[in-house]
Amino acid sequence: MSNNSGSAASGAAPRPGEVSDLRFHGDAEGTLAGVAGAGGLTGITSLAGLVDLAVNVRTEAPPPWLAAPLAASLTDLARYPDPRPARAAVADRHRRPPAEVLLTAGAAQAFTLLAQALRPARAVLVHPQFTEPEAALRSVGTAIDRVILTEADGFRLDPAQVSADADLVVLGNPTNPTSVLHPAEVVASLARPGRLLVVDEAFADTVPGEPASLAARRDLPGLVVVRSFTKTWGLAGLRIGYLLGSATLVAQLAEAAPLWPVSTPALAAAQVCASPQAVAAEREIALRLGADREYLLDRLRALGVAVAGAPASSFVLVRVADGVAVRQRLRSRGFVVRRGETFPGLGPDWLRLAVRDTATTDAFVAAFTDALENLS
Repeated sequence: MSNNSGSAASGAAPRPGEVSDLRFHGDAEGTLAGVAGAGGLTGITSLAGLVDLAVNVRTEAPPPWLAAPLAASLTDLARYPDPRPARAAVADRHRRPPAEVLLTAGAAQAFTLLAQALRPARAVLVHPQFTEPEAALRSVGTAIDRVILTEADGFRLDPAQVSADADLVVLGNPTNPTSVLHPAEVVASLARPGRLLVVDEAFADTVPGEPASLAARRDLPGLVVVRSFTKTWGLAGLRIGYLLGSATLVAQLAEAAPLWPVSTPALAAAQVCASPQAVAAEREIALRLGADREYLLDRLRALGVAVAGAPASSFVLVRVADGVAVRQRLRSRGFVVRRGETFPGLGPDWLRLAVRDTATTDAFVAAFTDALENLS
């Protein structure tokens, strides 16, 4: 496989510092900035007075039907966690038997378990994407082939770019950081006997109706879907996600997991967030998010800023001249954004922006306009 744009870099060795770059995530930008602000400009609690657009987590307070079970779970911490009710709720959510559900301490733990339990010799990763899968695979010595999607193609995947003999393929849908949603049939076409196809759907519920989700597909050989409750329900600190796959694979991964990997409060959150009430609420939130995203895109395009692909999720990826200087200028004007160069296939002129409410967008665009002026 060649190393051209839009193709795979076969067994490509990471450049110096790249392995540590793979462990860099948006929360590190926020840590540098202080505590992330709320969804709007009012009530910001950041110690540095900065609004954090680097993290793609919805920041509104949890609704009462979620907050109440969480609070109640704190009275039951003397007992070891019982995952069965949450596992059953997630299984019902996706019309699968409970044996095909593995609850994890955040979706990222699922990638670690896949790497540690399976220890594949070689894997294909479709980049740019969330870097934790590659970091986890590299940590167990897996050789990595990268398929690098390009701006020229709108960061859209052509299945022909993935080698036919790949026995493990990982991609995100919608993809972090590009916000591109690959059609379900395109992703499904990558499944075949003898191959493990791992689809990161951490942001699937940010798309109304989840039209590209494969979470309910039980007919595709080797399909593994990884999901998260973090993004829509603002539960990053609670660490709760899950993996969907064959009962055989789930049992194998469970053997590699630590005992009681998910806490009682996290299980309480999973059970209620998988309920029909929560699914209905997710779709309403996704519709509002879509309107806020279109507002942000209109403002960015009015500035002449290049936007990657066709954004479909809770963030957008943009390209500017001298991204390092722009990030620094934005910080001095009260905003933190996610740098792009730690994503394979991107460079420092790419910036990822979380979608927020229109008031925050207006304030950000004003700061962005200033930050873009007189760049060399």
